[in-house]
Amino acid sequence: MAFRTPAPSSAWSLDKAHSKLGFSISHLTVSDVEGSFKKVDAKITCTGDDFTDAVVELTADVSSINTDNDGRDKHLQNADYFDAEKYPTITFKSKTFKKLKDNTYAVTGNLTMHGVTKPVELRAVARSGTNPMSKKAITGFKITGVINRIDFGIAPSTPNAMLGEEVTLTANTEFSKD
Repeated sequence: MAFRTPAPSSAWSLDKAHSKLGFSISHLTVSDVEGSFKKVDAKITCTGDDFTDAVVELTADVSSINTDNDGRDKHLQNADYFDAEKYPTITFKSKTFKKLKDNTYAVTGNLTMHGVTKPVELRAVARSGTNPMSKKAITGFKITGVINRIDFGIAPSTPNAMLGEEVTLTANTEFSKD
């Protein structure tokens, strides 16, 4: 019988000052409205330096939505859209973090928004280094993907010509090793 000691797990914490979770969506088929969430937290746990066994967990506070328009932000928080009172957070937890080439990964996981959980696939491009001030290992990920708002019950009766169904997600994140 052989016993294998599991590799020690590494934890990575989000540097909130150097990270942003954003989105864009078509408006009236002629322009894109962009926004972000001001209150986001995330962590990564993994055993290797190449992140191939990483687990990413992210939470965004729906009430922190910011589209640079206070009226629109309040409207997005009401029951017509996100219903922030009933569904105060958006969460993501990865299932796989598969290296495609060099520093590019396919990340699959479950996204929960508006009380609906659906599997999503995202692309992540990593860059790593050492913070010259703290001497801690750091890594950054640019994460992109597209989801359908109707799949999550967001404004299902709003016509696509008025508000696009596809929402492009873009996250620029920086993590430091604990």
